[in-house]
Amino acid sequence: MKALYVITPGDDPELEVREIETPTPGPGEVLVKIASAGVCSHDVAIMRGLLRRGVNLDVILGHEISGVVETIGPDVEGLTVGDAVVSTLTVFCGECDRCLAGHEYRCRTGQGLGHAVNGGFAEYIVLPERCLIPLPNGVSVEQASIVACPMGVALQALKDVARVREGETVLVTGAGGGLGIHAVQIASALGAHVMAATYSEDKLPLLDRFAPGQVILGGELDFSELALAFTEDQGANVVIDTVGSAVFFSALNSLAQFGRMVLLGEVEGGRVSFNLSEVIFRDASIRGSSGASKTHITQVLDLIGDGKLEPVISHRVPLADAKDAYHLIRDRESVGRVALIP
Repeated sequence: MKALYVITPGDDPELEVREIETPTPGPGEVLVKIASAGVCSHDVAIMRGLLRRGVNLDVILGHEISGVVETIGPDVEGLTVGDAVVSTLTVFCGECDRCLAGHEYRCRTGQGLGHAVNGGFAEYIVLPERCLIPLPNGVSVEQASIVACPMGVALQALKDVARVREGETVLVTGAGGGLGIHAVQIASALGAHVMAATYSEDKLPLLDRFAPGQVILGGELDFSELALAFTEDQGANVVIDTVGSAVFFSALNSLAQFGRMVLLGEVEGGRVSFNLSEVIFRDASIRGSSGASKTHITQVLDLIGDGKLEPVISHRVPLADAKDAYHLIRDRESVGRVALIP
């Protein structure tokens, strides 16, 4: 099978498609023919050399995976050949305290796909049956590649971490990106008033469809000033920051009294230093969030089926042209997700 490897990371990384042996499923495992694999900023950070901790040096990247069951190993009971499936983000044990609590993505012995073990930038992948979820009618196998990340990740951040309530105001930074554009839709589905912040003027038309009249274009005027203007100087009850250090202070300044900020991404690998009084006297909370459980993935599939959530994939790129996908994301030329099609 063909698989993509990072030969030399850097701002202009050297990538190579190699021919390697197709894996064989063992007991309880399934061979999946990959239909689509989303390219996350996590993958781009590894390609750029910004993220190294815990990354297997010769790993196949890609943790956003959908496909069709090609072969099943012994003791597989719930899947059959031809089933369309989406994977979880981690190979998890299913038995530790975290797995039993519904936090499979933080399994104590878990291995992240495309991080510690081989991921989806290839033609095939072998995964345990427990790490695969069958697709319902109405969700295409290509759309499904971004159901766990970014969509499930955004759902967890909004529903379980920020605990967004109906009628609250939610500001999403980096709203034109993969996490952002789906966080905007999910916040709306939860009954919130949504403001979508972006620095990309070309993304305004699509964002305006998901957040009519509430799209904030950053530039000469800091987007926090616009967020305050939109809320009569009250600020947002919840800020979902998908960008990180580059917009941290604007995001913090957009936060209302008793506001909750959830950090979902760090695009530039930067650091921030701030006065703790900015948090203390807002009575605010700042939390990090990552990952998505099987429950979140199933809930996303339900939202898509109900027409409340639309997977946004702006570019579909052949595996051999993965460098093009890298540049689309690094240069912020994509809207939503870019997907590799093996």
